[in-house]
Amino acid sequence: MRLIKLVPADTNLDFTGKRIAAFSLSLAMILLSLLFFTVRGLNFGIDFQGGIMIDVKFEQAPDIPSLRTQLDGLDLGEVEIQEFGEPENILIRVQRQEGDDKAQRAAITAVIKEALGEGPDYRRTEFVGPKVGAELIEAGTWAVCLSLLAIMIYIWFRFEWQFGIGAVVALMHDVITTIGLFAILQLEFNLSTIAAILTIAGYSINDTVVVYDRVRENLRKFRKMALPDLLNRSINQTLARTTMTSVTTLLALLALYFFGGEVIHDFVFAMIWGVFVGTYSSIFVAAPLLIKLKLRRDVSEGPTAPAPTGEETLP
Repeated sequence: MRLIKLVPADTNLDFTGKRIAAFSLSLAMILLSLLFFTVRGLNFGIDFQGGIMIDVKFEQAPDIPSLRTQLDGLDLGEVEIQEFGEPENILIRVQRQEGDDKAQRAAITAVIKEALGEGPDYRRTEFVGPKVGAELIEAGTWAVCLSLLAIMIYIWFRFEWQFGIGAVVALMHDVITTIGLFAILQLEFNLSTIAAILTIAGYSINDTVVVYDRVRENLRKFRKMALPDLLNRSINQTLARTTMTSVTTLLALLALYFFGGEVIHDFVFAMIWGVFVGTYSSIFVAAPLLIKLKLRRDVSEGPTAPAPTGEETLP
């Protein structure tokens, strides 16, 4: 039985030699993301900007895709539909409209009843104000910032401060460019997007730690090897693992994107972008940054190994 190898065992690519071009590309993506975020802003969903929530009970479980198509044609802006408890019970959320609380509820309820008819039981209608959305934005921001801080502290204690800073810079690169992507394409930014960003951060740091762990191991083995060569060796040794993980993850995400329905499209799209940018940052940002941060050659104690005679494989 032959094993699938996406990357040959003797791969020896010069990643650190391309660090200036990689840093320039990353800086350009970050600046572009910040520009669009400042000028255009984010397309906040109902979770953040508020709206009307209607709880509807049907006699039989409705066809949700057909129902979504029907309500999208009402020109109400963003409309979210999901099952709520039982298949017959549907929760409809419509983005905030003009007017006060009472006027919005009356207008939206009238439009929905006209579209769906009087057959369903309209059990309750609630208004979710922008104050709740502002609190969610603040909570989401704190969640992302505290997670980055916790990751930096963890990497700092496990490795050295240079590794901690490199990991957090790579993570901030991934988070900023993901938010920038939503600003550029004006995709809906909601609580699911926050979950996607935190998932991307976890995926990225996992890749980065694998590379850093091999760097630390090679620092013990090859005490006299030049740091750029040592980093190249470490990245190449972990490249097969990184590539296989990324490809298998992408296969699952692509299946969800094309067959998972509209509700999770933006979430899965963010995850697909996160796999690409997370893999890129682990290889071209996190590791080469160790050169700029002047990683000390005495960070790990151990005997000096002879010059390598062949490429090692990742266990």
